[in-house]
Amino acid sequence: MSTDLPLRNVAIIAHVDHGKTTLVDALFRQSGTFRDNQRVEERAMDSNDLEKERGITILAKCCSVVWKGTRINIVDTPGHADFGGEVERILSMVDGVILLVDASEGAMPQTKFVTQKALALGLRPIVVVNKIDRQDERAKEVLDEVFDLFVILDANDEQLDFPVLYASGRAGYCGPTEAVREGTLEPLFDLIVSHIKPPPVGPVDAPFAMLATLLDRDPFLGRVLTGRVMQGKLKVNDPIKALDGTGKKVEDGRASKILAFRGTERVPVDEVSAGDIISIAGITHATVGHTLGAMTLETPIAAQPIDPPTLAMTFTVNDSPLAGRDGDKVTSRMIRDRLMRESEGNVAIKITESNDKDSFEVAGRGELQLGVLIETMRREGFELSISRPRVLMKTDEETGKKLEPIEQVQIDVDEAYSGVVVETLGRRRAELVEMRPSGGGKIRLVFKAPARGLIGYHGDFLSDTRGTGIMNRIFDGYAPHKGTIQGRLNGVLISTDSGTVVTYALVNLEDRGHMMVTAGDDVYQGMIIGEHNRDNDLEVNPLKSKQLTNFRASGKDEQVRLPPPLLLTLEQAIAYIADDELVEVTPNHIRLRKRLLDPNERKRASRSGVSG
Repeated sequence: MSTDLPLRNVAIIAHVDHGKTTLVDALFRQSGTFRDNQRVEERAMDSNDLEKERGITILAKCCSVVWKGTRINIVDTPGHADFGGEVERILSMVDGVILLVDASEGAMPQTKFVTQKALALGLRPIVVVNKIDRQDERAKEVLDEVFDLFVILDANDEQLDFPVLYASGRAGYCGPTEAVREGTLEPLFDLIVSHIKPPPVGPVDAPFAMLATLLDRDPFLGRVLTGRVMQGKLKVNDPIKALDGTGKKVEDGRASKILAFRGTERVPVDEVSAGDIISIAGITHATVGHTLGAMTLETPIAAQPIDPPTLAMTFTVNDSPLAGRDGDKVTSRMIRDRLMRESEGNVAIKITESNDKDSFEVAGRGELQLGVLIETMRREGFELSISRPRVLMKTDEETGKKLEPIEQVQIDVDEAYSGVVVETLGRRRAELVEMRPSGGGKIRLVFKAPARGLIGYHGDFLSDTRGTGIMNRIFDGYAPHKGTIQGRLNGVLISTDSGTVVTYALVNLEDRGHMMVTAGDDVYQGMIIGEHNRDNDLEVNPLKSKQLTNFRASGKDEQVRLPPPLLLTLEQAIAYIADDELVEVTPNHIRLRKRLLDPNERKRASRSGVSG
C-alpha cells in the first residue's frame, strides 16, 4: 500500500482550551474515519493519562482523514507556552495552519506565540472563530483582534487575505457568517483542500530525505522517528543514513518499518513518497533535528531553531530516611537514563549532569513543563528530590550586565479584584503596560514581569480573585535584572524527630501554624510538617504523646477536632519551597524537607552564609 491520494498537511494551533482537540474529534466523525457504531473516546487525540486528567494537550500528535479523494494529515498541537518546543518543530511538517480562536476570549498570548512562528515560515492561515454558540460571543470584535495581531506579526499580503469560518467544534458545524447555528464541517474540509497548497515534492529522481521532528519509543519497534518526506521515495528495508545539522553522518541503518497515519492509528505501508507524514523504525541513534535520507544524500535539511529554556531545577537522588519505601527506581543511574531519554525526544529540555554524578540540572520552558515531567516519572515508579526552580540568567555581551527572562502576563479579572492583582504583581517587580475592558464585566491587564517573580504566583492569583480570574503568560525576551523580589513571607515548622505523627501533638501545635501532616503520617527529622505563623522557622515535635499515669483525670478527654491539613500539589510544593529546601517526590507521597536534615548542620550552614 502506498500513498497515491492527493495530500494536504495542516496544523491546528490555538490557545489552551479554545477547542482544538474537540474540533479534531468532530472532523474524524464527519469524514467517516470512525464507523457509525464504533465507540470512540472523547478527545481521542489526548492519549496520555496526564492530558486526559488536566484537559490539555501536552504532545503534538498526527492523524489523517480522507475527504473527497484527498488525504488530509492533521497535526494537533499543544496550546500551552511551556510545550512550545513541540509546536515549533511540527510547523516544518505542514503547509498551512488552522488558527482557532475562542469567539469570546479572542486572540490570547499563546495564539500570538504560535502564529508568529507559523507566519514567519510563510504558512497560509485559515481562521476559525470557534464556540460561536457561547452566550458571550463577540465574533466581529474577535476577528478584528486577529487581523490586528497578523499586522503586528508582519504577515504578508497573501497571509492577511485569510478566509474565515465561524464554528462550534462541540456541536460539529461551521459556516461563513457568525449567524450559523446548524450544519456540518463540510465548509472547513472544502476550504482546507482549496486554500492549503499541496506539499512540495521536489525533483522526481531526488534521493529520499526526511527531517525527524518527533521521536517516540514503541515496545515492539524501538525508536520511531516521525517527519514529512521532503523529497524522493522510500520502500521498506531500503538502506538509509542519518545526518546531523552540519552534514556529518550519525549512523547507517535500514527502514525496517514504515508507518503512515490513517485516522488516529499508525499502519504499516510498503512505500511512501514526498509530501506524506510518516514514521520510520530501524534507526537506533538518530534523534529530533537529524535528517534521514538515502545513502546518496549529502546535504541535510535545515532544522527550525528552538527557543532556549528559561527555568531550571536540580533533580537529585532521594536520600531521606523514608527513601525506597514507595518506588522501585531510586538510583542515580536510573534517574540519569530516564532524563537522557526525555531530552532525546523533548528538544525544549536540557539536561546537565553534576560532577559528583548524583544530581542533574534539568532546564525547561516553565513550571508546568517540568511539573509534567516529574509527575510522569513518579507514576513510572521513580523517587527523587527536587530543588526550587531558578531562572536562567544571561549576560549582555556589550555592557556585561546581568539579563533575566521577562514574560508577558495577560490577566482577565473582575473589576473588583483588579486592585489586588496590580498590587501583588507590583511587589513581584511586574510593570503594567495595558489596562482595558475585555467584555463580560472583566478588565484585561497586561504586565511585563520577570519570570522568577511569577514562580508560585498562580495559586496566590486564584486565591486573590476567588477563582474567577484567567491568567496567561508567555516568554517575551530578556531585560536587565529587576532587583530583589521578596520571597515566602512565612517560615516553616520542622520535625525534630522521626516516627508517626500523633493527634495529641498536633492539638498542641495548632496555634503555631497550619499543619501539612495528619495523625498517622510518617515523618523524619528535618521534614517540613507545617507553615509557621511567623517569618522564622521553628523546630517542633509532632510525636509527643500524652503521658499515661494511674491518676484519673478530673475531666474526660473531649473529642478532638483538628483543622484539615494543608495538602500541596506537586506544582504548589515546587513553588512553595525556599532555596534551602527540597521536595521529596515518590509514587505515593509529596513531602517537603530541609536540604540539610540535621539541625546542627543547618545552624553551621546559616552561620557560614550557605543556604542548605
